[in-house]
Amino acid sequence: MTSVRPQALRTLALASVAALALAACGAGSDSDSDPTASAVLPTTVPDGAEAIYGQDVDWSSCGDLECAMVTVPLDWSDPGGDTIDIAVNRHAATGGRLGSLLINPGGPGGSGIDALSSIALGRFGDDVVASYDLIGFDPRGVGQSTAISCVSDSEMDALVSADYDFATDQGVADAEAAYTALGEGCLDGTGPLLEHVDTVSAAKDMDVIRAVVGDDTLNYVGYSYGTQLGATYAALFPQQVGRLVLDGAVDPTLTSQELSLGQAVGFEGALRAYVTDCQAAASCPLTGTADEGLAQIRALLDQVTASPLPTQDADRDLTGALAFSGIALPLYDESSWTYLTMGLRDAIQSGDGSVLLQLADLYYDRDASGTYTTNSTVAFWAIGCADDRGTTDIAQMRADAAEIEAAAPTVGSFFGYGGVLCANWPVPEAGGLDSYIATDAAPIVVIGTTNDPATPYAWAESLTATLGDSATLLTYEGEGHTAYGRSNSCILDAVDAYLVDGTVPAAGTRC
Repeated sequence: MTSVRPQALRTLALASVAALALAACGAGSDSDSDPTASAVLPTTVPDGAEAIYGQDVDWSSCGDLECAMVTVPLDWSDPGGDTIDIAVNRHAATGGRLGSLLINPGGPGGSGIDALSSIALGRFGDDVVASYDLIGFDPRGVGQSTAISCVSDSEMDALVSADYDFATDQGVADAEAAYTALGEGCLDGTGPLLEHVDTVSAAKDMDVIRAVVGDDTLNYVGYSYGTQLGATYAALFPQQVGRLVLDGAVDPTLTSQELSLGQAVGFEGALRAYVTDCQAAASCPLTGTADEGLAQIRALLDQVTASPLPTQDADRDLTGALAFSGIALPLYDESSWTYLTMGLRDAIQSGDGSVLLQLADLYYDRDASGTYTTNSTVAFWAIGCADDRGTTDIAQMRADAAEIEAAAPTVGSFFGYGGVLCANWPVPEAGGLDSYIATDAAPIVVIGTTNDPATPYAWAESLTATLGDSATLLTYEGEGHTAYGRSNSCILDAVDAYLVDGTVPAAGTRC
């Protein structure tokens, strides 16, 4: 979402924390959908893209789902040139079919293929599953699509665990050197695709998917970064907008500093809510007031940054960067707070970083063998550098970091200096759109959670305004990241009614 340093948080809506909270779901594939649907062209097909939009897609069985590859241009400025593949899968509607519903779980770098097969079917209402062919897809650069490849597993270990002293010029230089090597590795491993993994290109790919499955308009549920992707689509193709749900909103018009500051404050607030809840239980390792509990967490982070804690993995210690990731992950869902209590208790009372390390590994999709099972983290970095690069001026970075730390004293130090990651990125910045107003689009529903750590509620308000008159804000008053399928029946019923019947929630609806 933003060009943040690797130890700072990735706004990945589902792919990590859902593994703690949700069981994998299977589903049947009986429906009336037509696997050979004729392509439905957009209002204007880009010159040279006629064959792309008119392609036939070969669906095949993959377990309980159907899978296919969709061809899209490598470079949308040359739609008749080289191509790449976008992996898609489909769970066919179980009842009277309204059309297709695309899903993006966030990131950038989250796999819609994984989200559909293991997550989304457990979050959507029965009427939605009956009414739509649910379609997961891996955006360009991600997962099973033509993908980004950057560094070895051991090099990833070094990147995600590194602690840099950004207070010194040498610390900044060391970080820039590490990320320069990362970028070079990404270019070597990925090739020309690295220059074309931006969100605007991915949104154009979504319109090809819409067309080749035979839908006049795009119906879509996007979480977290998926809201930025959906908002970009709506601005590019307002006449093709069907029913769009943007949950856990990211406003693409905000600056890198505004995004980093907002997210730091969001996690600070979520951590405070956790501490208050934890201190009500006898097993909580945090004592005193909420402020004192937060100070104890800050002291732990400072301690492990200066002297990493041992873990049950004799070859790996818990660094400050890993400790922060392990603390951040359970804040995505309050049902996972118990894991955070376990990790803090072991670290504070026993000097054992094992549980926090396990949480950090889950956060980065690293398994017990040391293998990073997805490319979500490197895709996050590459897409972030393609979309928007923060300042590389050291004085400005230090001023920005000071503002963040003042607003979020417990965790703010992990959100500054984002500019170092992309400072020497080896391909040009693609950038975003000049305007994200979705002029004359059909109604769009934006969802905000009042104490969302990763995408603060203010961003939902901002994105609603950015999209213009087409957008309506639906509010969940609660904790955690995103709301649809994770919060309460009020949100579920409101979104299901919109997706199935087209009923837009009344303005100001709060659940």
